[in-house]
Amino acid sequence: MTVFRRVPFGAQILAGLALGLLLGYIAREGDVGWLADTLAEVGDLFVQLLFLAVPPLVFTAVVVSIANLRGLTNAARLAGRTLLWFMITSLIAVSIGLALGLLTDPGAGANIDLGAAERPETTGSWTDFLTGIVPEDPITPFVETNVLQIVFLAVAAAAAALTVGEPAERFIELNRAVLALVQKALWWVIRLAPIGTLGLIGNAVAEYGWDLLSPLATFAVDVYVGCALVMFGVYPLLLALAGRGLNPLRFFQGAWPAIQLAFVSRSSVGTMPLTQRVVTERLGVPRDYASFAVPFGATTKMDGCAAIYPALAAIFVAQVFGLSLGVEDYLLIAFVSVVGSAATAGLTGATVMLTLVLSTLGLPLEGVGLLLAIDPILDMMRTATNVAGQALVPVLVARREGLLDESVYNGPARALEAEPAFVPAPTGRFAPTPVPQATASH
Repeated sequence: MTVFRRVPFGAQILAGLALGLLLGYIAREGDVGWLADTLAEVGDLFVQLLFLAVPPLVFTAVVVSIANLRGLTNAARLAGRTLLWFMITSLIAVSIGLALGLLTDPGAGANIDLGAAERPETTGSWTDFLTGIVPEDPITPFVETNVLQIVFLAVAAAAAALTVGEPAERFIELNRAVLALVQKALWWVIRLAPIGTLGLIGNAVAEYGWDLLSPLATFAVDVYVGCALVMFGVYPLLLALAGRGLNPLRFFQGAWPAIQLAFVSRSSVGTMPLTQRVVTERLGVPRDYASFAVPFGATTKMDGCAAIYPALAAIFVAQVFGLSLGVEDYLLIAFVSVVGSAATAGLTGATVMLTLVLSTLGLPLEGVGLLLAIDPILDMMRTATNVAGQALVPVLVARREGLLDESVYNGPARALEAEPAFVPAPTGRFAPTPVPQATASH
């Protein structure tokens, strides 16, 4: 056990990935039903444990982060610039998705039975943002894990607490304590990521083979290539230019544990605690700012799911059904992708975002059913891109505001086995928080 704990966390996840690929291949090719079922159960249990902590995590994190911003004169500017960079990077991502779709024609040669296409049960519309942001009661959002509504409740509670003043200090301190407890418990779950990786990847290999993927091969490759271009092309360029010479390699070394976990878990919100840790402990973003930017990004910043994917999918569906798109349609796709991610933040997966794009363009919603079969495979790369962008923007904003601790960013990547200092105390200003050296104490 001691030897296992000394293995770097990223290496443990890679080992789980490799073993999952092997066991998944054995389960599929050898038709070993019990092994496939076991892999599925292990993966599902890991994801359930991640999502178990999401409602209290999001609520308390938003309340505490807003409370920590109360004494800062530049809080509004930081929030505005964070949102601006979210929109800029989303616009770049959707442009790459459209360009790939136009160059490769992913639906032109797809041999698909259109009679098997069905409309999805869950769809998105522009009214979802207005009707979906305000809950009917304060309990249902936590039961249904509706992140957008939980954020709304947290913002309202935090604003009320700040208005009340001294009598509400106990409420804020209670949220601070609960946040520390939830993040501690969730870190224990994250430490199980290598086992969860084994189950999730193994189940994906056992369930989805080339026979299912081959009719959609061009589309699937486009999604992976588009995400890779954004993650390893656009993001490094932004670090070098907008980040005023930040080393992209250092960024990926710091953010890689969160990107890995996002790839296997397919959950930006479930990865949020680890994203926040790498952003602060390995990339040098101040904790006070990161406690706002990372939860905000985990619910609204989706370059993979809400930009690249719907752009490619709209072109794919139009080509499969023999419909043509004009310049105004491509501009509309870009607009919906940039704005729509916030409108669907509290809903499940990329399916709702895709139906929002298709319905806005007047394309058949049955096209969504054609893509659902391979959606888990695509969702891994999409979510990894989401989380990479969620880590990138706080780094860019902190750098441009003179808040980034460059000694942490450019220093050796700290191991994440150390006890995390989860909840920042109010400091009255943004400043890098010292982090104790990592130890193998777990």
